[in-house]
Amino acid sequence: MAVKRNYRKIVVLGSTNTDMVITGRKLPAPGETVSGGRFMMNPGGKGANQAVAVARLSARPKSCEFIGKVGDDLFGRETAVRMKKDGIDARLIIDRENPSGTALILVDSKGQNVISVALGANGTLCVDDIAPYRKDIENAAALLLQLETSIETVVEAAKWAHAKGVPVILNPAPAAKLPKGLYRCLEWITPNETEAELLTGIKVTDVESAGRAAEVFRRRGVKRVAITMGSKGVYCGNCERIYPAKKVKSVDCVAAGDTFNGAFAVALAEGRSCKDAIAFAQKAAAISVTRSGAQASVPYRHEVVSGR
Repeated sequence: MAVKRNYRKIVVLGSTNTDMVITGRKLPAPGETVSGGRFMMNPGGKGANQAVAVARLSARPKSCEFIGKVGDDLFGRETAVRMKKDGIDARLIIDRENPSGTALILVDSKGQNVISVALGANGTLCVDDIAPYRKDIENAAALLLQLETSIETVVEAAKWAHAKGVPVILNPAPAAKLPKGLYRCLEWITPNETEAELLTGIKVTDVESAGRAAEVFRRRGVKRVAITMGSKGVYCGNCERIYPAKKVKSVDCVAAGDTFNGAFAVALAEGRSCKDAIAFAQKAAAISVTRSGAQASVPYRHEVVSGR
């Protein structure tokens, strides 16, 4: 079946960080020092990561617009340069008082990680900042959101999009209590199993528990639910089943969820079924975990399509 092409841009509203990563043999316990690691500095931030995924995985160039906030510093200027290189239409608001966001990431030999984020300018992104881009949001192919920026700003953007019939996809990470009105604006919510538990109170371990968590989201007003469950796969509330994950040798899981969400948004905007959208997103995420770094690990469309 031919894929329906929607040539309006996908708008990603969210955070952009500079990731400072140490990869070592193990993650330190509280009070422990683990030496012998390897240091890297990479572009990151959930919003920016997902924007890069949208840009690289879309069928045509310049399919993504990113709205975010950076400091008046080197990291902010580098963000603009990198996004231009990826073909992203970057709408970067400059914060003259706060630095650009940063994240400290520790990764062990199995690819597991712990992350500490200093929001910086991301934390000051307000409704007045995004108001000039309201028309862009209202005319988007889809609006992709996360929770590393002000919840008030996320809610307002979701309301604008929902009122105009634009599909809103929320990746509720990091998990936080959500206003009731936000749920009713969502076409899709895409938590991982930990976030689903924090938001619904249901520990997600299998099809049955994932289904109960999805039902909680639906009762709150969300139309569709996809719960990512790591190596177990992805539970789709529409299909009421788990789509198994492809087994790969994991090197770094830092941007796997962001890659999944960007790819998922692209596939949905193309008119694919939830089954096909999940399959496309899983392939992209599987490639990303075999590479180090956040945005550096995000694959291009031809790699996902060819399976290489």
